[in-house]
Amino acid sequence: MNQTITDDSSLTKKDFVTPNDVRWCPGCGDYAILNAVQRTLPELGIPKEQFVVVSGIGCSSRFPYYMNTYGFHTIHGRAPTVATGVKVANPDLSVWMITGDGDGLSIGANHLLHLLRRNLDINVLLFNNRIYGLTKGQYSPTSEVGKKTKSTPLGSVDHPINPLLFALGSEATFVARTTDTDMKHMVETFKTAQSHKGTSFIEVFQNCVIFNNKTFDSVTSRDAKQDQVLVLEEGMPLIFGANKDKGIRLNGLDPEIVTLGDGIGQDDLLVHKPRSPNSAYANILAQMTYPTFPTPVGVLRQLDGRETYEDALIQQISHAKIDKTENLQELLIGQNSWVVED
Repeated sequence: MNQTITDDSSLTKKDFVTPNDVRWCPGCGDYAILNAVQRTLPELGIPKEQFVVVSGIGCSSRFPYYMNTYGFHTIHGRAPTVATGVKVANPDLSVWMITGDGDGLSIGANHLLHLLRRNLDINVLLFNNRIYGLTKGQYSPTSEVGKKTKSTPLGSVDHPINPLLFALGSEATFVARTTDTDMKHMVETFKTAQSHKGTSFIEVFQNCVIFNNKTFDSVTSRDAKQDQVLVLEEGMPLIFGANKDKGIRLNGLDPEIVTLGDGIGQDDLLVHKPRSPNSAYANILAQMTYPTFPTPVGVLRQLDGRETYEDALIQQISHAKIDKTENLQELLIGQNSWVVED
């Protein structure tokens, strides 16, 4: 794609919209996520030609066709390897990797794990709809136990992967969750992810209107949202509910829901501290699920200060250049060689 050097201060959403027809099913949550990303990028103060969108395979992975940026539509599960190569080759680029629960957590899980632990400065958006949409409705790694699909007609017996726990277990330095129904929250989350120096992993609850409609209705529906969603705000106590009268506190090492009043105040509640170097707190949040607990959305973990992979690699190469020999023969022979004489 030919690019024209742009003034980043004048960018708008229109600058990131392509003339290509967007071919997702009517009502698909991917439209909202695309809209959110196209709204986010102009606000980052980054020149347009420095954005790269990389994807794997699946409905979500059509993303590069609909973003007027540089991009790669790669093969199944291999987006992390290409995104790594792009970032290492040119660390100045803002790399956005798009994947789904099938692409990223099945065939691509091994690649995604290593991307997260290496801590490249890349933004990973994992669209989670708990189903394989592109291949017409098979169960995915995040499908619930008992889920009846074309490939599990009697119900799935697999225990699902929790994407947030997967990321935390891979020692990701930034882990967050947002939903395709909350445009403002998506944009805020994506902007925060870009500002983080290191790998940013964002799970996006995304509705597949054809094969798994309303799978996250307990989180996204208007009727349930206030009582069943915990919006995370740094430095604030974990409070939720339509009347803001419920909270989360620890009972030993276990979280529990309490009602404010009758001797229980905000000082008794957990305070959201995503920058804690101990990932135990973030793991507690990641395991909180409906109907036992409200579902947390926002930034669960944001660990600053860890060196990125590309910075470490560039530094290593620089040191190697300083120590290099100018003698080609010495380089070829090395130190572990000998001469056999008559």
